[in-house]
Amino acid sequence: MKILSGRKALVTGAGSGIGRECALALAGAGALVLVNDVSESAAHATCTAIAGAGGTAHAHVASVADPDAVHRLFEQFDAEGNAPDILVNNAGVSGNGPTLDLADANWMRVVGINLNGPFYCSRAAGLRMRAAGGGTIVNIGSIYSVVAAPQRLSYCTTKAAIGMMTKCLALEWAEFGIRVNCVAPGYVDSALTRELAATGRLDLAAVERRIPQHRLGQASEIADAVLYLCEPRSAHITGHILTVDGGWTANGYL
Repeated sequence: MKILSGRKALVTGAGSGIGRECALALAGAGALVLVNDVSESAAHATCTAIAGAGGTAHAHVASVADPDAVHRLFEQFDAEGNAPDILVNNAGVSGNGPTLDLADANWMRVVGINLNGPFYCSRAAGLRMRAAGGGTIVNIGSIYSVVAAPQRLSYCTTKAAIGMMTKCLALEWAEFGIRVNCVAPGYVDSALTRELAATGRLDLAAVERRIPQHRLGQASEIADAVLYLCEPRSAHITGHILTVDGGWTANGYL
């Protein structure tokens, strides 16, 4: 029997990148995956990939930044008997640019998706996990949950808040059998990273020199860490921020 057989896992932002790889990994371990994305075509594409690998997944289109949409989403899970006992808060956006040029709307967009979304989803999932006797939440943070960078105020602030949210919820919900952890990726080879490089907002060569392993991470490597934190073998781990960054945050040298 696969280790997550019988479990139901909601992955937000699962239409591409790290979210898609997390959905594939959880399905491969036997979980029914509830694939959430704002793009219907992307959500269905991930479900098709999961089905092709022998797994089971359902597509759900909703913006995690909209509390009403999140409420409806979880009501739908209840109606279908698919309330998740695993939640991966992955949906997120970048926010690179000079702070003095940061528009209110852009600030609110990043806060809405990166911070409010995980709160809305965790609150809804936590209520159901408490009633069920337990569950697992994994937040996707960033190396910028633990270190700072210039011209990334909205991103760094929201990801740092995700790290603290992880610890607060882990302490508060431990008595309900709910574990809450955070995976903090470093620079990953993704469409977002390539877009930032193409628009001159990221120097990939400099990034790779700065990483002790001298390479970008792979989305599948982040998914492996998420999967571990969802498995029974990590049962005594909660409130932890696991960096998966090739040594970036450990590197205090040139």
